[in-house]
Amino acid sequence: MAPISNLFRASRPVFRSSQFFSQSFRQNAGKRWQSTGSAAEDAVKESFAKRMWNSPIGVKTVHFWAPVMKWALVLAGVSDFARPAEKLSLTQNVALTTTGLIWTRWCLIIKPKNYLLAAVNFFLGVVGVIQVSRIALYHRAQKNLPSVVEEVKEEVKEAVKA
Repeated sequence: MAPISNLFRASRPVFRSSQFFSQSFRQNAGKRWQSTGSAAEDAVKESFAKRMWNSPIGVKTVHFWAPVMKWALVLAGVSDFARPAEKLSLTQNVALTTTGLIWTRWCLIIKPKNYLLAAVNFFLGVVGVIQVSRIALYHRAQKNLPSVVEEVKEEVKEAVKA
């Protein structure tokens, strides 16, 4: 047997003693604990606007407005899908990608968890990955371009001779 299981087996009588649990706890162990209802009723009665106003990540905090404003970066990246790849900045899009991916993870670690900020950062990372991929494909095509240009020149020369 493993030493851990021996430890647990040996400690069972200690935890079953009255030092750790009162008799009232043992008597009510199977029953549900019900609240008086005042706090639960107040939460139901509050409107959505009031709950958002008083929330720790509500409308009057930076936890709400920072993601709202950051959506402008995502929309700017999406609008850059229409731009030609040669006019896009690789360093800027790599920065947006890494920012989006790093902060997506961080938003799920901090307290209070900010899912709105995590969502905007996730989409910022996705837009950045798409743009960096477009730039990389453009640069790869540019490296192969001289060989294609030479082939076309040779074909034109042969066509002119014939």
